[in-house]
Amino acid sequence: MKTTFFLLVASLTSATLTFGQTEDTTEVFSESMDETYVEEDTNSVEDTFESTRVINGHSTETLRKGVMEFRVEHRFGDIGGTDGGIQTLYGLDNSSDIRIAFEYGITDDLMVGFGRSKGTGNPYRSLLDGFAKYKILQQQKVGCPVTVTGIATATYSYMKASSDMSQVSSFPLWQHRLAYVTQLSIARKFGKRCSASLTPSMVHRNYVGADDVNTLFAMGYAFSFPISKKVAILVEYYQTFQDEDVRKQNTNSLGVAIEWVTFGHNFTINLTNSKGFVESQFIPYTFEQWSKGQFRLGFCIGRKFERE
Repeated sequence: MKTTFFLLVASLTSATLTFGQTEDTTEVFSESMDETYVEEDTNSVEDTFESTRVINGHSTETLRKGVMEFRVEHRFGDIGGTDGGIQTLYGLDNSSDIRIAFEYGITDDLMVGFGRSKGTGNPYRSLLDGFAKYKILQQQKVGCPVTVTGIATATYSYMKASSDMSQVSSFPLWQHRLAYVTQLSIARKFGKRCSASLTPSMVHRNYVGADDVNTLFAMGYAFSFPISKKVAILVEYYQTFQDEDVRKQNTNSLGVAIEWVTFGHNFTINLTNSKGFVESQFIPYTFEQWSKGQFRLGFCIGRKFERE
């Protein structure tokens, strides 16, 4: 199992670095290189996180004005447990979820995004998501001690409604296909070596099962530990809060990752027990447990473009 995993990581990393070195000088957009960006406000503390996402959830970062990012995210099946092991090549034969998205910086502090996910089927498939994200405060060397960003997200499932009225996916009304997430991400960069954030979150789903609640509160925790200029270790955890009598089968989303930043690309390889993407999915609908081997390999490739 360990040999297979490390061979996969090595091959993915090699492919990404090779892909990242290919340039097309005739394209309308040019690479957005952090090295060429000169900070106008030298008092600001920039790059608390290297990406607009940590693993599953948002970071406090926003795209600069005029920058577009294309993101491809993939998550495989369980590495261990009853659905994992050698018969599925430790989850590589299966696909838990896939997401493709475009994001754009309207100003240096305001960005929007739109994505489409395959969906995990527990309970939704065919998911569209859109969000707006605004940086309210910027951490400063002298002055404001933290960066604060507000995020508003909406998701819509256009899957075929189930004929079983006991299922959440039966969707008696079209409004039942909608879910909303409101977040306030608060982060601080400590020197040049690490960053941490807290993200209080409220998830509201218009239609849920009898053993669930429409509105769910959660707290996200994220940490970034750079081990070189281009490589960092990420940890992310979302703790949900609900009555003891409901949502007994749900667990909390926990992920660890290695992040590379190379030539206009951001590449992350992660291990997490959550199957789906977007907060309205991985916060309320994570059921798997690390202790049972129910965690999976995933990756995200983000490519930034900037108009000349």
